Amino acid sequence: MAFSKLYDTHDAAVADVRDGATILVGGVAKSNEPSGLLSALLRHDATDLTIVCDFSGWDGSETIPRLVKDGRVSRIISPYPFLGAHGGVIPELWELGDIEVVAVPHGTLAERLRAAGAGIGGVFITTGVGTRFDMDKESRSIDGVGHVLETPLRADFALLRCHRADGVGNLVYRGAQRGWNSVMATAARTTVVESDEIGEPGAINPELVITPGIYVNRIVRAAGAPAV
Repeated sequence: MAFSKLYDTHDAAVADVRDGATILVGGVAKSNEPSGLLSALLRHDATDLTIVCDFSGWDGSETIPRLVKDGRVSRIISPYPFLGAHGGVIPELWELGDIEVVAVPHGTLAERLRAAGAGIGGVFITTGVGTRFDMDKESRSIDGVGHVLETPLRADFALLRCHRADGVGNLVYRGAQRGWNSVMATAARTTVVESDEIGEPGAINPELVITPGIYVNRIVRAAGAPAV
């Protein structure tokens, strides 16, 4: 292959994550999360991180909570920022003032990420109008209905997982992987993908590609993933 975005190790793929970075994490916690990339981030020394993720289907993942417990996350942005029924370590640190928690509805988060990927200045939505969530936001009436401006959510890195990739970064998702990954891939300066299968360019039917390779910067094989 003359040109490839394939990295040899997960650690190399996240080696330049800096202090203060904003990181989008695809999947719903452990369900289709990029577990190898998150483990590599744990081994990395970056701190003061902002993590954007969705814990609504949390089923036991310890990677992001471990980053939080180790004091390396300063802010969580999520539609569901606490872990399951017990909440985990995040609400404990939030109550102590050691971490900032920003709750954002699913649809609002999706639109903010989409705006970042599309390069537009934001979107006017009706969610949160007349509540504390519209404080300090621009508002206007559109067709007689109140709206507030939600600004783009741009990130330094997106850590994603896909079912299949080729060497130039075209991606195919399976099941819940598609939920956040396709919009997150467009909203980050550097998109890093952990793939269950990796093939040569042309191995994926173009009609099946969900995220085109133009949005993907780095690819690494998931543990045990074959080259096909």
